[in-house]
Amino acid sequence: MARIYDCSVDTDLLTGTRLARTAIGRGELVVIPTDTVYGVAANAFDAAAVQRLLDAKGRTRQSPPPVLIGDVAALDALAENVPEAVRDLAREFWPGGLTIVLHAQPSLVWDLGETRGTVALRMPDNPVTIELLAETGPLAVSSANRTGQPSATTVQEAFDQLGDSVDVYLDAGAAGSRYSDRPAGASESSTIVDATALSFEGGTLRILRQGVVSAERIREVVGDLLPNPDAPRAETSDPDASTAGAAQAGYQQEPAETATGSDPYAFERTPTARPDWASGARLQDDSAPGDSAPVDSADAPDTGSSSTNAPTPGTGAARTDSAPGE
Repeated sequence: MARIYDCSVDTDLLTGTRLARTAIGRGELVVIPTDTVYGVAANAFDAAAVQRLLDAKGRTRQSPPPVLIGDVAALDALAENVPEAVRDLAREFWPGGLTIVLHAQPSLVWDLGETRGTVALRMPDNPVTIELLAETGPLAVSSANRTGQPSATTVQEAFDQLGDSVDVYLDAGAAGSRYSDRPAGASESSTIVDATALSFEGGTLRILRQGVVSAERIREVVGDLLPNPDAPRAETSDPDASTAGAAQAGYQQEPAETATGSDPYAFERTPTARPDWASGARLQDDSAPGDSAPVDSADAPDTGSSSTNAPTPGTGAARTDSAPGE
């Protein structure tokens, strides 16, 4: 049965993140908070887990999930020939509400769906999820809702739609409140920018979804690389660049979701070596021999949080919220 962990309670935070890491290593799904909406996450290097994520949402392989990263350094591990303009965007908006579509590293051993050789990357601005990503590596993450339904800005909304298809829910309160100034009519999710055409001479950026980061703010960073929609589109050295890759990979919103803003998505440090996950290494269970970063049970005791597993009214999910004074 799915459990909801209140991350404002220290014991729940420790236990919930440990169990979330274990669940991801076993190929199960976890709901995580981000700075925009709640997301449902799977091990990006476990094809069966990614398919389980798509099934839970009611999506097909034509709508591949973006990938959340916990470190700007992961950009080069997952994307090929990262343009300088993209690095500028990452410095300005990560962690935060901007998803960037790039050409994926061809050596990666993963199957996110029909990506057409691209990957959509975001570094979310949420400490709970950043900490989890530091332990798991990149996660395939889509908004925690059924396709065609509203995005979940609370963990309860996520549970109401996904239920027991998810093993662990991490509750960090209401999401998205910091983006109250998002553009009028824009999605409450991240803005998605296609940067794949920058690989070609004369190529420009294109916004696939207008979310919490406005086109004006992006243009302040990259200038004319994000054309004004009223201006003529510049020609590139590749005549197919405007229609290939990201647009066909399905990173835009599905038509049924446009009105609700629900769609897939999203502490900088310098690594001393290429991370294991960059070569497609799969996560292991906390209890499995050889786990590179086990979490000792003494650091995240189950007692004091899971002992109060009263079902949340109307859901059937077991919460682990600690009552005042416990």
